[in-house]
Amino acid sequence: MSDVTLEVTVGDAANGGSCIARHDGRVIFTRYALPGERVVARVTDERAKLWHASAIEILDPSPDRVDSLCPIAGVDGSGCCDLAFADPAAARRIKGDVVANQLGRLGGFEWSGPAEAVDDDGATGWRTRVRLDTTSGGRAGFHRYHSAELVTDLRCAQLPDGMLDGLDGPRWPAGAELHVAVDDDGVRHVVQTGPKAKRDKPSPTQVVEGRYEAVQRVGNREWHVPVTAFWQAHRGAATLYSDLVARYARLEPGMTAWDLYGGAGVFAAVMADAVGETGSVLTVDTSRGSARAARAALADVGWVQVVTESVRRALSAQPDRADVAVLDPPRTGAGREIIEQLASAGVPRIVHIGCEAASFARDVGLYLANGYEVEELRVFDSFPLTHHVECVAVLSRA
Repeated sequence: MSDVTLEVTVGDAANGGSCIARHDGRVIFTRYALPGERVVARVTDERAKLWHASAIEILDPSPDRVDSLCPIAGVDGSGCCDLAFADPAAARRIKGDVVANQLGRLGGFEWSGPAEAVDDDGATGWRTRVRLDTTSGGRAGFHRYHSAELVTDLRCAQLPDGMLDGLDGPRWPAGAELHVAVDDDGVRHVVQTGPKAKRDKPSPTQVVEGRYEAVQRVGNREWHVPVTAFWQAHRGAATLYSDLVARYARLEPGMTAWDLYGGAGVFAAVMADAVGETGSVLTVDTSRGSARAARAALADVGWVQVVTESVRRALSAQPDRADVAVLDPPRTGAGREIIEQLASAGVPRIVHIGCEAASFARDVGLYLANGYEVEELRVFDSFPLTHHVECVAVLSRA
């Protein structure tokens, strides 16, 4: 880390949790600052043309600055809540501005607005799943920003009270991972994976508390999802996104729908209800654990096919087009090849969900280049206290 400190006035927020400052013509991405603030920034990386820094003293604070809502986050703390010092309403405005900027620059699409709250329950205590690493001394902790070092104070404000009770202390193998989930029955499950075993041997998995699978419910359907598999982290997200998919897909009985990067098949369930037994739904994901959860939860719905495969290969094997495709890809987005496959298949309606602003904006631009139009676009503050967002675009073409 550099010993250089600079006094700068920061400008607009950038994607990734920093604000943009300039000093002697050099761009400095500055974390832990808000737009318009004058700060003393400690340079953390000066190896490239674009420097990175952290605001270590706030000389002229923004009116949107509040006392940190997370007791362990900050410059020398955990990297968990990198916007904990911003008023939650202001944070939503900032996130909307960042998405708008990315859409304009990378997607060639004009949009504006704040990120929307997922529910009315506030910015803290929203997370239902978390993963911890362990130190050489056997303590569980959160990573510092871009560091292998861990903060072993477990009071992250994203977590509901009691979620990590009893998991501190030197009780874990060094190099293990702890997966913790509080499910929809209020039961806590703790699963330990690792530490890495010797070559050619799988890393051990141990249920420390509860069960390997957590009970999750959306609508009138129940899932048993491995604690180590994907499920929406925000307590209200799965239901919110399912309701949006049901509304935006505009499916009718007898139609065909694709649920791509479908995880445990939550969206497949609402689409199956819409198309009925005369229709068909294909849900695709590479995770075997998620696929098992989908098959079990949707066992009574004979017109849903669960495929454990890459989306690219699954689409290549489809003889007919879908009436609607829903995509919820990882942070890297869907990308050119998948979007061109959908366009070549003639899919007329797409609901695309993205959890990273830049890749989402790039994907929107790819849809536009392939003849789609954006009918609706919304941004959600699905990860309060952090810079992360979830974006939803509804796209169509004749």
